[in-house]
Amino acid sequence: MGVFTYETEFTSVIAPPRLFKALVLDADNLVPKIAPQAVKSAEIVEGDGGVGTIKKTSFGEGSEYSYVKHQVDALDKDNFVYSYSLIEGDALSDKIEKISYEIKLVASADGGSIIKNTSNYHTKGDVEIKEEHVKSGKERARALFKIIETYLVANPDAYN
Repeated sequence: MGVFTYETEFTSVIAPPRLFKALVLDADNLVPKIAPQAVKSAEIVEGDGGVGTIKKTSFGEGSEYSYVKHQVDALDKDNFVYSYSLIEGDALSDKIEKISYEIKLVASADGGSIIKNTSNYHTKGDVEIKEEHVKSGKERARALFKIIETYLVANPDAYN
Protein backbone atom coordinates (compact mmCIF):
# COMPACT_ATOMS: atom_id res chain seq x y z
CA MET A 1 0.00 0.00 0.00
CA GLY A 2 1.25 3.46 -0.87
CA VAL A 3 0.20 6.82 0.51
CA PHE A 4 0.20 9.89 -1.71
CA THR A 5 -0.22 13.26 -0.03
CA TYR A 6 -1.54 16.44 -1.64
CA GLU A 7 -1.87 19.79 0.05
CA THR A 8 -3.95 22.78 -0.94
CA GLU A 9 -4.47 26.17 0.64
CA PHE A 10 -6.93 28.93 -0.14
CA THR A 11 -8.48 31.90 1.59
CA SER A 12 -11.90 33.09 2.68
CA VAL A 13 -13.35 36.39 3.83
CA ILE A 14 -15.21 34.49 6.60
CA ALA A 15 -13.58 34.19 10.07
CA PRO A 16 -12.64 30.66 11.24
CA PRO A 17 -15.30 30.20 13.98
CA ARG A 18 -18.20 31.02 11.67
CA LEU A 19 -16.77 29.16 8.68
CA PHE A 20 -16.07 26.04 10.79
CA LYS A 21 -19.68 25.96 12.02
CA ALA A 22 -21.03 26.05 8.46
CA LEU A 23 -18.34 24.05 6.65
CA VAL A 24 -17.93 21.30 9.25
CA LEU A 25 -20.39 21.30 12.13
CA ASP A 26 -23.61 21.91 10.16
CA ALA A 27 -22.57 20.91 6.65
CA ASP A 28 -24.90 17.89 6.67
CA ASN A 29 -27.87 20.27 6.93
CA LEU A 30 -26.57 23.31 5.07
CA VAL A 31 -25.06 21.84 1.91
CA PRO A 32 -28.15 19.90 0.70
CA LYS A 33 -30.17 23.12 1.16
CA ILE A 34 -27.85 25.51 -0.69
CA ALA A 35 -26.27 23.08 -3.19
CA PRO A 36 -28.81 20.31 -3.90
CA GLN A 37 -27.27 19.81 -7.34
CA ALA A 38 -24.06 18.72 -5.58
CA VAL A 39 -25.37 16.97 -2.45
CA LYS A 40 -28.82 15.42 -2.27
CA SER A 41 -28.56 14.36 1.38
CA ALA A 42 -26.16 13.73 4.22
CA GLU A 43 -26.95 11.58 7.22
CA ILE A 44 -25.31 9.97 10.20
CA VAL A 45 -25.31 6.19 9.78
CA GLU A 46 -23.57 5.40 13.05
CA GLY A 47 -22.44 7.52 16.00
CA ASP A 48 -23.25 10.91 17.48
CA GLY A 49 -21.35 13.23 15.13
CA GLY A 50 -18.06 13.01 17.01
CA VAL A 51 -14.94 10.94 16.41
CA GLY A 52 -15.80 7.48 15.04
CA THR A 53 -19.10 8.63 13.50
CA ILE A 54 -19.88 7.28 10.05
CA LYS A 55 -21.79 9.55 7.67
CA LYS A 56 -23.31 8.85 4.27
CA THR A 57 -23.46 11.56 1.63
CA SER A 58 -25.67 11.03 -1.43
CA PHE A 59 -24.79 13.19 -4.40
CA GLY A 60 -27.15 15.20 -6.57
CA GLU A 61 -28.41 14.51 -10.06
CA GLY A 62 -25.70 14.69 -12.69
CA SER A 63 -22.87 13.88 -10.32
CA GLU A 64 -20.44 11.25 -11.53
CA TYR A 65 -20.78 9.53 -8.13
CA SER A 66 -23.85 8.33 -6.27
CA TYR A 67 -22.65 8.23 -2.65
CA VAL A 68 -19.74 8.02 -0.21
CA LYS A 69 -19.41 7.07 3.42
CA HIS A 70 -16.86 8.75 5.59
CA GLN A 71 -15.66 8.30 9.12
CA VAL A 72 -14.86 11.20 11.43
CA ASP A 73 -11.23 10.76 12.57
CA ALA A 74 -10.76 13.97 14.59
CA LEU A 75 -12.86 17.00 15.47
CA ASP A 76 -11.18 19.90 17.28
CA LYS A 77 -13.75 22.69 17.62
CA ASP A 78 -11.37 24.95 19.54
CA ASN A 79 -8.60 24.88 16.94
CA PHE A 80 -10.88 24.50 13.88
CA VAL A 81 -9.45 21.17 12.71
CA TYR A 82 -11.50 18.38 11.15
CA SER A 83 -10.18 15.06 9.89
CA TYR A 84 -12.16 12.36 8.14
CA SER A 85 -11.65 9.39 5.83
CA LEU A 86 -13.68 8.27 2.83
CA ILE A 87 -14.16 4.59 3.54
CA GLU A 88 -16.85 3.47 1.08
CA GLY A 89 -18.59 4.54 -2.11
CA ASP A 90 -18.13 4.84 -5.82
CA ALA A 91 -15.69 7.77 -5.48
CA LEU A 92 -13.20 5.16 -4.29
CA SER A 93 -11.87 3.12 -7.18
CA ASP A 94 -10.54 -0.41 -7.08
CA LYS A 95 -7.09 1.19 -6.73
CA ILE A 96 -7.80 3.28 -3.63
CA GLU A 97 -8.39 1.81 -0.17
CA LYS A 98 -9.38 5.12 1.43
CA ILE A 99 -8.76 8.84 1.23
CA SER A 100 -8.05 10.72 4.46
CA TYR A 101 -8.52 14.46 4.70
CA GLU A 102 -7.56 17.10 7.24
CA ILE A 103 -9.09 20.56 7.06
CA LYS A 104 -7.59 23.27 9.23
CA LEU A 105 -8.87 26.85 9.41
CA VAL A 106 -6.42 29.53 10.50
CA ALA A 107 -7.23 33.20 11.06
CA SER A 108 -5.81 35.51 8.41
CA ALA A 109 -4.58 39.07 9.03
CA ASP A 110 -7.64 40.54 7.29
CA GLY A 111 -10.15 38.82 9.63
CA GLY A 112 -10.91 35.97 7.24
CA SER A 113 -9.53 32.45 7.10
CA ILE A 114 -6.78 30.46 5.50
CA ILE A 115 -8.09 26.98 4.71
CA LYS A 116 -5.39 24.32 4.73
CA ASN A 117 -6.40 20.96 3.32
CA THR A 118 -4.27 17.83 3.31
CA SER A 119 -5.42 14.76 1.35
CA ASN A 120 -3.82 11.34 1.83
CA TYR A 121 -4.65 8.76 -0.82
CA HIS A 122 -4.10 5.23 0.53
CA THR A 123 -3.69 3.01 -2.51
CA LYS A 124 -3.93 -0.73 -2.94
CA GLY A 125 -0.63 -2.21 -4.04
CA ASP A 126 1.88 -0.08 -5.91
CA VAL A 127 -0.65 2.11 -7.70
CA GLU A 128 0.26 5.74 -8.29
CA ILE A 129 -2.33 8.49 -8.11
CA LYS A 130 -2.10 10.95 -10.98
CA GLU A 131 -2.32 14.67 -10.34
CA GLU A 132 -5.19 14.92 -12.88
CA HIS A 133 -7.32 12.58 -10.75
CA VAL A 134 -6.70 14.68 -7.64
CA LYS A 135 -7.22 17.97 -9.50
CA SER A 136 -10.85 17.22 -10.37
CA GLY A 137 -11.63 16.42 -6.74
CA LYS A 138 -9.92 19.63 -5.60
CA GLU A 139 -11.96 21.66 -8.09
CA ARG A 140 -15.26 20.13 -6.89
CA ALA A 141 -14.31 20.77 -3.25
CA ARG A 142 -13.31 24.37 -3.99
CA ALA A 143 -16.58 25.00 -5.88
CA LEU A 144 -18.62 23.63 -2.96
CA PHE A 145 -16.62 25.73 -0.52
CA LYS A 146 -17.30 28.86 -2.60
CA ILE A 147 -21.05 28.10 -2.49
CA ILE A 148 -20.87 27.95 1.32
CA GLU A 149 -18.81 31.15 1.48
CA THR A 150 -21.26 32.97 -0.81
CA TYR A 151 -24.14 31.84 1.40
CA LEU A 152 -22.39 33.15 4.52
CA VAL A 153 -21.61 36.51 2.90
CA ALA A 154 -25.26 36.85 1.79
CA ASN A 155 -26.55 35.79 5.24
CA PRO A 156 -24.37 37.68 7.75
CA ASP A 157 -26.41 36.51 10.77
CA ALA A 158 -26.07 32.81 9.93
CA TYR A 159 -23.68 30.73 12.06
CA ASN A 160 -22.62 33.50 14.45
